[in-house]
Amino acid sequence: MAWSRYQLGLAALMLLTGSINTLAAKWADNFSAAGCSRTEEHSFQHPFLQAVGMFLGEFSCLAVFYLLLWRDRRRPEPSMAPSQPFSPLLFLPPALCDMTGTSIMYVALNMTSASSFQMLRGSVIIFTGLLSVAFLGRKLELSQWLGILVTIVGLVVVGLADLHSSHDQKHKLSEVITGDLLIIMAQVIVAIQMVLEEKFVYKHDVHPLRAVGTEGFFGFIILALLLVPMYYIPAGSFSGNPRRVLEDALDAFCQIGRQPLIALALLGNISSIAFFNFAGISVTKEISATTRMVLDSLRTVVIWAVSLALGWELFHGLQILGFAILLTGAALYNGLHRPVLTRLAWSRADGSEAEREGLLHAENAAINSER
Repeated sequence: MAWSRYQLGLAALMLLTGSINTLAAKWADNFSAAGCSRTEEHSFQHPFLQAVGMFLGEFSCLAVFYLLLWRDRRRPEPSMAPSQPFSPLLFLPPALCDMTGTSIMYVALNMTSASSFQMLRGSVIIFTGLLSVAFLGRKLELSQWLGILVTIVGLVVVGLADLHSSHDQKHKLSEVITGDLLIIMAQVIVAIQMVLEEKFVYKHDVHPLRAVGTEGFFGFIILALLLVPMYYIPAGSFSGNPRRVLEDALDAFCQIGRQPLIALALLGNISSIAFFNFAGISVTKEISATTRMVLDSLRTVVIWAVSLALGWELFHGLQILGFAILLTGAALYNGLHRPVLTRLAWSRADGSEAEREGLLHAENAAINSER
């Protein structure tokens, strides 16, 4: 079945905004500017402030939800089913996980390349699978266990590619290793978030945009308030700002004032996450969850290609191998192999039928010729 123009637009929007989300965050990290009090020029390393911006983007999904709800209620026959009564505090535990995982990932993005960052995020299926068995009582199929094992192999290959290419980049080897480990650690927290959502939230049949927006609201408020104590907590060499504190939001705003392109990068990050969530939910509804997973994997290719074109990183063949293995693992875990096997079975059956008919026609022809 061919896609409509609307479906093609949704798929393109998801791929584009998903790629922009990571690329805009990395673009902001690559800028250098002077901070407050005329401090010398230094790189823009403010992961917690960037995480606040991301949650602002998620929070905006709540406005989109109420806009769609208002539009739907004006129709003669509303199509949006009313959700069951629920407490918004149900979203607080997943939001805390999202806040922690996102903050760790933005810290890690300062230490490694954008493509490796995106590839290593694929490790989430390992921890989601294991936690769903432990806490949701789910039984994984053989193909899912195989997908987890293949993903582990893919992570090792991507890690080796990072080790080989770290000498040619601005990041030190120790930074690359730390960044990669932080990304994988963050996926454990993301997996906990997914399990919590499935166990306590999904049974209330909450609209996805409302769920994303509510989690964004909690994440934005809590993390924005945490920026105050972070301004005073010393972080030593782990910090990238002149005051060596966990987060210096004032320094970030001074840098933005002196280099306006940083504001453009942050705006791209905030707006892209909102459109990405909307497009992702719409793709699942209008096309399929499988298509959404494939598009999410394809944005890794886009991020890698753009990073190479802009000179942010150097080409390494092991990354292609690692990405291919990770893609295979994700496909096995999500059951993408089943349609392929079904098609092969059908084609073999059609081939056997055609061969049988050919033989029958040949026999009939032989009999007729003898007569």
